[in-house]
Amino acid sequence: MVLPSEHFIIALLPVAVYALLRDRQLPSLQLVAVTFFGSQFPDIIDKPLAYELHLIPSGRVFMHSLPFAIPLSIVVIAYAVQTDRTRLGTAFAFAHLSHLVADNQQLLPPNLYVSSDLLWPLQPPVARSPVPQWVGEGAVNLHLWTGFSVLVLTLVSYVLVVDLQAQLDSR
Repeated sequence: MVLPSEHFIIALLPVAVYALLRDRQLPSLQLVAVTFFGSQFPDIIDKPLAYELHLIPSGRVFMHSLPFAIPLSIVVIAYAVQTDRTRLGTAFAFAHLSHLVADNQQLLPPNLYVSSDLLWPLQPPVARSPVPQWVGEGAVNLHLWTGFSVLVLTLVSYVLVVDLQAQLDSR
């Protein structure tokens, strides 16, 4: 299991190295924030939907799945290109996809194996316990994660709506 902080580090290191090599300076706070959000995005969506609302079969399907992650990445990058923020969109997409690779380490050599979770809903998900190991029976962790997810999604939704409105007003 990869922890949220590890997902962030895995995503941020290549982004920071790229910024250092290309710009000869550390990445901007905005780039770090977008990378953080992208690195946590699959869990922010999937864990509450699976374990609090029981709408999906596992906390590692839907945004952990390539049939959803790839189109979302394309939309994010297209919007970023349209608004002259290609680096931010690419950082989000990279961080999101790096989360999937980190959660499915068997994608890396020498064991090139694609988990059925990565292909959900085209393939059935991997069978898992109904209570994830990171929560524990009766623990508050799930409720805290769901609260954190709602807060982050609310803030990001607000920023996105304001940005969309600004983009429409400038045309």
